[in-house]
Amino acid sequence: MAYDEHNLSGAAPVRARSKETMEHDSEEARPTDPEQSGAEVPPMQPLEPEPQNLQDAPFPLDTRPGSPHFRAGISDDLLVPWGWMEVALLVILGAMGSIAVTWGMAKLAVWLFSIPANEVFGDTMSTAKSVVVLVSQAMLDGLAILYLYLMLQARTTAPFWPSIGWREMRPGLGKIRDSFLHYLAVGAMLAVVVTFVGGFLNSKKTLPIEELLKARVSIVLFGVLGVLVAPLVEETIFRGFLYPVIARRLGVAAGIAITGTLFGLMHAAQLGGAWGQIALLILVGVVLTWVRARTGTVAASYFVHLGYNGLQLVGYLIYVISGSHR
Repeated sequence: MAYDEHNLSGAAPVRARSKETMEHDSEEARPTDPEQSGAEVPPMQPLEPEPQNLQDAPFPLDTRPGSPHFRAGISDDLLVPWGWMEVALLVILGAMGSIAVTWGMAKLAVWLFSIPANEVFGDTMSTAKSVVVLVSQAMLDGLAILYLYLMLQARTTAPFWPSIGWREMRPGLGKIRDSFLHYLAVGAMLAVVVTFVGGFLNSKKTLPIEELLKARVSIVLFGVLGVLVAPLVEETIFRGFLYPVIARRLGVAAGIAITGTLFGLMHAAQLGGAWGQIALLILVGVVLTWVRARTGTVAASYFVHLGYNGLQLVGYLIYVISGSHR
């Protein structure tokens, strides 16, 4: 059986030509012009069907050379207009910016506040140095979000936050504003589990993050940044920017595992190589990425992260105030 290659269904049979039809085709008197025969001329049909779902795309598609290409069947929340090149550029700029911003803030502290240089450039974590480190981190967070904003501005006219993953949850999971307390509670429960297990993994040595939080002003700054800034920035970068690129290439399961691992390793310097604590943070990263993958939105993992950091901060304040760390 023959098939019409231009039929959209791909399965429309072409009738075999009968003997009678062949005889009529051989007659020279048969009209060949539809207009002369009085028959209605059918409209021309396009050879290729026009795409029907472009309006459903989460952003205007970037068709320039080098833009990401998507395979069929990929989840909508993984359709992002950036790829590995943009991820590599963020890593490079982040490493360079970390050195430049921290050094610049230290020099500014010496110049503006007449702080001795050895207090901000020395190996000892003084109060001045802890403030410089925390303020520098806040500036780096802001620069990272600026990079993502400018990168998306060059690729799409869609709004920034939905394009970077802050969307409504997938159908059937309800509205994020109706379930944010649920996700906050999940984060708090995760903090309880991690704190309990971490109690069996604590080493005798003082961790770098504990050195950082000796002064009261450092604790206040850390509390503000850790609860109000860190969940927003880290979820946007890891679950909004990085996860779709990995999952689109390697699959959702690999995306969850790799993103969670990188999240935990990013905090390794704060924990001074305490691998038990680092492993727990990798677990936290995996849980956060799983929540984002399941719901299809960074907003859900953000609320889990917020609940986790919030309860961790409360626990640390109780730990410091009670004098248990002495």
